[in-house]
Amino acid sequence: MTIPNADETLPNVMQEAQSEPPRPPKPRRRGWIWLGILTVLLFAGAGGWFGYQTAMQQRKAAQAGQVTAAATTQYELGVAALSEGRLALAQQRFEYVLDLDPTFPGAAEKLAEAMILQAQILTPTPAPSPTVSPTPDMRGVEEIFNQAVGFVRSQQWAQAFDSLQALRNADANYRAIDVDGLYYIVLRYRGVEMILNEGNLEGGIYDLTLAEKFAPIDADANSYRTWARYYLNGASYWGVDWGRVVTIFSEIYPAFPNLRDGSMMTATERYRIASIKYADQLMLQEEYCLAKEMYMNALNLSPDPMVQPTADEAGRKCDEANAPPPQPQPEITVTPSPTGEVLPTETPPSEITPEPTQQTP
Repeated sequence: MTIPNADETLPNVMQEAQSEPPRPPKPRRRGWIWLGILTVLLFAGAGGWFGYQTAMQQRKAAQAGQVTAAATTQYELGVAALSEGRLALAQQRFEYVLDLDPTFPGAAEKLAEAMILQAQILTPTPAPSPTVSPTPDMRGVEEIFNQAVGFVRSQQWAQAFDSLQALRNADANYRAIDVDGLYYIVLRYRGVEMILNEGNLEGGIYDLTLAEKFAPIDADANSYRTWARYYLNGASYWGVDWGRVVTIFSEIYPAFPNLRDGSMMTATERYRIASIKYADQLMLQEEYCLAKEMYMNALNLSPDPMVQPTADEAGRKCDEANAPPPQPQPEITVTPSPTGEVLPTETPPSEITPEPTQQTP
């Protein structure tokens, strides 16, 4: 067997190695890895968002269910209290139900019933002495009475009041206790409606005051009447004392922003306008910082391009007024030296001698 010469074999191997095509470089997988991570994060974020929305909907549904359950429980307790003659407690429960759900079935009717019964107790009428007289025809007044009751149940307060007036004009003694109770309900609710929805503050105050002649009004109605009076008090200073107007309506508009009078100006709008007027007055008095505050109060409620430049001017003048006074510059005095040379009292800064840079060979 002939062993090939090493010198002959090596060139052949080298030629084969050189004849093989070069292998392509391995592709980088780092970009794909980052893309995969980003995709996972996006799906995780989307899943989290959808999960959050689902959880919020479930939470709202649970809260609505709790409100409904609480309103139902209080309504049933109110009906029980009404049947037991505990009228004040029944009224409180029905009012609470309406606070939770103003459209709860039957709650408004039961509340009216409880208040009418209380009015009957608080406003007794003497029993008439028995007399022998022919039975009068009551069909006319009975029809008017039933009509008034129907208007009360449908919460048509103005029509109910007109029916009660017609009933009293027809027969002042007909079911006097029941009619007094209906008067109380109508005046109470019509007065509140005038204050909150119609902008008739004076009329609402008048109705609630008349209702008190039949029975004490509840805390909510009394609160509405108080705010209505406070609104009218603030409006009485309009154009006379802007600072006073701002003070009063700054207390009203957070509680009842849409409370308004016959001018249809809401408490919020009165506060905004009064703040601007008061700020203009303060600018003339050079009270720039307080003027800036008043302008900002108005602009926070409603941006106004006509007011913004003046507000900016008030801000600049306020900053100038509060800027620290300029620091006095130190005085440089000269002192003659024994040789007659004038030397400054302050030592001048020493000159910095630049260091030589090393040169690279």
